[in-house]
Amino acid sequence: MNITKQSIDALNALIKIDIVAADYQEKVEKGLKDYRQKANIPGFRKGQVPMGLIKKQYGKAMLADEINKLIQESLNKFITEEKLDLLGNPVPKEQADFSWDNEDFTFEFEVGLAPVFEIDLKAKNNIVHYQIEADEKMINSEIDSVLSRYGKMSTLDEVTEEATITGKFTNEERNIDKTSTIQMADIKGKVNLKKFLGKKVGDVIELKTKGLFEDDHKIGYVLGVKHDEIHDLDIVVTLTIDTITKLDKAELNQELFDKMFGEGVISSVEELKERIKKDAELQFSSHSDQQLLNDVTEYLIDNTKFDLPKEFLIKWLQTAGEKTLTLEEATAEYERSEKGLRYQLIESKLITDNKIQVSFDDLKNFTVDLIKAQMAQYGQMNPTEKELDEIAYKVLTNEDERKRLSAQMMSTKLLDFFKGNLKLKAKKVSFEDFVKEVYK
Repeated sequence: MNITKQSIDALNALIKIDIVAADYQEKVEKGLKDYRQKANIPGFRKGQVPMGLIKKQYGKAMLADEINKLIQESLNKFITEEKLDLLGNPVPKEQADFSWDNEDFTFEFEVGLAPVFEIDLKAKNNIVHYQIEADEKMINSEIDSVLSRYGKMSTLDEVTEEATITGKFTNEERNIDKTSTIQMADIKGKVNLKKFLGKKVGDVIELKTKGLFEDDHKIGYVLGVKHDEIHDLDIVVTLTIDTITKLDKAELNQELFDKMFGEGVISSVEELKERIKKDAELQFSSHSDQQLLNDVTEYLIDNTKFDLPKEFLIKWLQTAGEKTLTLEEATAEYERSEKGLRYQLIESKLITDNKIQVSFDDLKNFTVDLIKAQMAQYGQMNPTEKELDEIAYKVLTNEDERKRLSAQMMSTKLLDFFKGNLKLKAKKVSFEDFVKEVYK
């Protein structure tokens, strides 16, 4: 057997495999003999079927099977030994005059080669690295939310400006019949509010939907109306009040601090604010890091120029999946996936050139930290090292989880690499401003 590579250009090549009878004949003969011993063919005793009949019925199938095995083994070995960096898999070339009646065979495979390129990590324009801060407005809002979460509901005799009402909204013409809960704080305008104040359980109120709530989208949730009907909705609905309640917020005192964080951990409003700020900014850092990773990815794709074997990849995509694609479908799939492929090649080169690796100890420690954070969410603040190790090892014995965590760990290492090697421009913003600027 002879196998050679013919370069077409920098991104495309042809691998040619020449096979002669001596390469496969012995295995085919052995395979047919083994099959003869096992074959159950009517009219013949087991093991006594004439070899000529076996060859006639099964010879070509056995030949094709052995040659396909030989091709696969030799092709994989050749690619490894030649250190060919391929994109996709080899695509066999069609042979119009091919016949299994021949003794010698030639097979040709088109291959796409990964491009050679350099990566410039010196950005001309600074890449923004957002540092999201928890401002006073956000901290106070969170404190107010905490007081509500730890508060208690009390029943009211009549509706006040602080009340929450549950009742049935109806409109026969639009087939509306829905029980919902609303807060007086969400009602828009004094005229609408006046219709509620002083009302009691069992009272019926007629309301115009147009301009009823501060947020127009609220009406859709309350009435069960589709989103595309909300803005033009101008009807009268009837509300029958079922319950009237009021939220009595918790007091900001030591008892609340102890409920939230454990006895004596927080002992003043100032310490509470500092804790909220610290926890929020820790959470915000994941948003900031993800945005940085997105921006760096876009920068590297835009500024790392190289060609791809486009025609080959489209041809490979046509038969790569379970379903064969048309040329148009494969071209569309290539266009969708091109950016992702480019970044995969860039990322792979960065990892190789800079020897970025994920060791088992790295992965174990990373997993332990994730487990510890998850346990803390459920109030388990001080798990033992033995407990954490046992859970981590159990998680890492699952192959899918191990791959997922390895990819997550590699993203973290790449992020650290980018922070240390790219020219980043730190920008302090509130979370509100971050959302406005990034998501516009």
